[in-house]
Amino acid sequence: MGKQSWLDLFLTYLRLEKSSSIHTTTNYARDIADFELFMKKRGIVCFSDVTTQHVRDYLLLLFDKQYARKTVSRKISALRSFYMFHMRDGRVNENVFVAVTLPKSGERLPTFLYEEEMTELFDSLTGSEPLDLRDRAILELLYATGMRVSECSQLDLNDLDFSIGTVLIVGKGRKERYTPIGAFASDALQKYCDKGRNSLLAKAKQPNSSLFLNYRGGTLSDRSIRTIVKKRMERVSDNKKLRPHDLRHSFATHMLNNGADLRVVQELLGHEHLSTTQIYTHVTKDRLRDVYKHSHPRS
Repeated sequence: MGKQSWLDLFLTYLRLEKSSSIHTTTNYARDIADFELFMKKRGIVCFSDVTTQHVRDYLLLLFDKQYARKTVSRKISALRSFYMFHMRDGRVNENVFVAVTLPKSGERLPTFLYEEEMTELFDSLTGSEPLDLRDRAILELLYATGMRVSECSQLDLNDLDFSIGTVLIVGKGRKERYTPIGAFASDALQKYCDKGRNSLLAKAKQPNSSLFLNYRGGTLSDRSIRTIVKKRMERVSDNKKLRPHDLRHSFATHMLNNGADLRVVQELLGHEHLSTTQIYTHVTKDRLRDVYKHSHPRS
């Protein structure tokens, strides 16, 4: 069996049995393809021929290339899962990646925008053209719900319920959650659906139920949403390292700073474990000053 067939079988397993997201599947495919390239350069014909020494050599190569610890961990996790799957089906006798100790990730607080920056961002979203209405609806929705960009790109029109103000989100592992969308996001979405989306849909060659459409009336991809959001954010912030995912961080940070219960935020974000949400319990300098001012007798 060829190496590509091994990869195809694994990716099918991820999609059908594990219900992995497109983002996870794409990353795993890339990580395994990188390892295949390493194998080719070392003259290793098949995955079953890989030894623990080869694994050590690969780790050294990753560190020599100065990959971030988080990236190395993801690559090793992908290969560990890959071998676990093929060991289960009898194609390999051992999982040569099972004994690898993953590098510890450094504690890094999430990057987020302050509430004033969010106001500036939304004030910059002017214009009444279809694409302007779409972009505002995307940013309002991401901030209102804290959903991931990958989740946003998979939304259908029918996932919105304006009557009760919620959106149905399909998260990791195909787990569904209903999340409130708030008045501002609801208004932006209503305007987009009534004016912007219909105009974009008129250019489509076939019916499309996706919520967010590109200029040709096709489904707006995950990558396109990231590009749109990043460009909009860069217009109002000097921080060029901001990412679209930072809107999710901003949502969680602002919710907790304004008194939301941690477990509620956990549910809204779609986190399986509370420990994942706890990273957002950091406080901003503004919040610290406010608490100090109102709590200390000699402030």
